[in-house]
Amino acid sequence: MKQNTFSIIFLIRKTRLTKRGEAPIQMRITANGRFIELNTQRKIEPANWNQKKERATGKTPTHQEINRYLEWLRTRAYEIQKELFDQNGYAEPVLIKEYLQGKHNTCKMFFEVFEEHNEQMSLLIGKEYNEITLRRYRLCLRYFKEMLSEETKVEDIPIKNVTGELVRKFEAFLKIEKNCAQNTVIRYMKCMKKITNLALANGWIITNPFASVKFKEKKVIRDFLTINELNMLKDKEFEIPRLEIVRDVFLFCCFTGLAFIDVYNLKSEHIIEDAKGRKWIHKQRQKTDVEFFVPLLELPLALIEKYKDHALCKQSGKVLPVFANQKMNSYIKEIADFCGIKKHLTMHIARYTFATTVTLANNIKLENVSKMLGHTTTRMTEHYAHVLNESLANDMDKLSGIISQ
Repeated sequence: MKQNTFSIIFLIRKTRLTKRGEAPIQMRITANGRFIELNTQRKIEPANWNQKKERATGKTPTHQEINRYLEWLRTRAYEIQKELFDQNGYAEPVLIKEYLQGKHNTCKMFFEVFEEHNEQMSLLIGKEYNEITLRRYRLCLRYFKEMLSEETKVEDIPIKNVTGELVRKFEAFLKIEKNCAQNTVIRYMKCMKKITNLALANGWIITNPFASVKFKEKKVIRDFLTINELNMLKDKEFEIPRLEIVRDVFLFCCFTGLAFIDVYNLKSEHIIEDAKGRKWIHKQRQKTDVEFFVPLLELPLALIEKYKDHALCKQSGKVLPVFANQKMNSYIKEIADFCGIKKHLTMHIARYTFATTVTLANNIKLENVSKMLGHTTTRMTEHYAHVLNESLANDMDKLSGIISQ
């Protein structure tokens, strides 16, 4: 942001006279057309104030002290403005005011701020955040502590010491020491960036450590189940009850497109019936608060009926007995092994399967799939169509190789 104008003006407020007839002296800080006022904690009789010179005209020691103090404030404001502009490229009036008021003298510590953020987030689980997001932030903090401990042996650092160089060191640490893939690194970096943005917003730092740090996500083509694999999963009989439950929940998501957190919180009140007797899921996505409608096909309807008297469902009021996400993902891998499915299955693969194999591959319009998935634009849904095209192209390449042999 280019700072073209900056000015300091002192003025009195004649409409706020004290019982002694004195007006408060205000300091107006203006930068690029935006201004803020600061109470100087000094008062003067209007007759002893020269607005043109912005000074007290009296000769008393009190008036001389006022002039010295106002000159010091002006000089200090310009010093702060220069320091902020040199370091950050801009100097907001509100930030200059806060520095003048001494609100930035106390040094905030990075881990302290991060932990306070995580504590606040934990109180909003199920409302604004989910456990997976909280776990990511906690892991980010833990890894950063590990890196810092190895390098400096300190327990915490001032948040102002989190520089672009340190951000890059953390990136390398995640890739080398923690063996994180590029997209995983970016997720952790986004966690860290949120904390530094919080510090910027509160004026605890004046330089954005991510200003020159750019990250590019690696394009990933995710797996999804084919119709044959879906049938294998559906027809498989399990003697272990927990695996049968997990398989059923996974299939329910494959035929509704629900993300884990949405099926976990799915209740009977989210099942509605239209004028023609068709049943739908009507809910808001936990992740985005976007409303979505999904018609219930025969299989998910049968699964709802199957578990309506299950003890966990009766106890919680939920439609299906869903385990914690970590357990679900662990068990679904077991199920894949039992079924001979070689793909790396997770609960989110069910959502991809709904978008590709169940809907787009069966000529359901992109805009309708987008609405069922709770996407705000079809651009988000186009990714699934691209994935489907990539898969088809890969299959055709394999076929071409077989034919040419």
